[in-house]
Amino acid sequence: MAAIAESLFQGAWILLLCGTVLVVSVAATVFQVRRRSLAVPGGEPERSDQLFWDLFLGSAVALPALLIPALSSAWAGLFLAGAAVASGVAAYRGTPRIVAWLSLRRQRREYLPLHTAAQAEHSVLLERWRRYELDPAFCIDYPAMTDVRLPQTAAVIKAMREAEQLRAAGHQGYPPAVERFSRALADAEKAAGIPAGGH
Repeated sequence: MAAIAESLFQGAWILLLCGTVLVVSVAATVFQVRRRSLAVPGGEPERSDQLFWDLFLGSAVALPALLIPALSSAWAGLFLAGAAVASGVAAYRGTPRIVAWLSLRRQRREYLPLHTAAQAEHSVLLERWRRYELDPAFCIDYPAMTDVRLPQTAAVIKAMREAEQLRAAGHQGYPPAVERFSRALADAEKAAGIPAGGH
């Protein structure tokens, strides 16, 4: 009785170990092949060579994990084959979502320093602009900077609002909006006769 229990335990352990290796290797292989097919092709020979190696390495791991339990029990082999097919289908269908999520994470990582630099620049520009609105000396010397009837001043107001909205939304268009705000403010200052560096 103890020998039967030990044999069943060993069989279950082998099935669990081989099943895990099989499912992971099939899912990883399908994911890798599908991910490459979704990417923009860089060169046809390199892609076919890479496809061969992806499939070769995946089968080198998956086939032994399927065959070892199948040799001891046909039912185990059939069960593992079904698990492998299910993991392959799941990986095939889930790859576009995973690739999109990874791409979004990478874009956010790359965007964060740009966003931080844009926030600092935006604060400097707002301080520069506020002087024309709040400092009586600047209001008297440069009235054109607060006259929204002038196209340059209207452009500053428009660019400033756009940058504020995109900043609040955390939008990826925020850094370019800050650049537009900077250019509009510089153009308005030039049109108002403010010497360069005089702000």
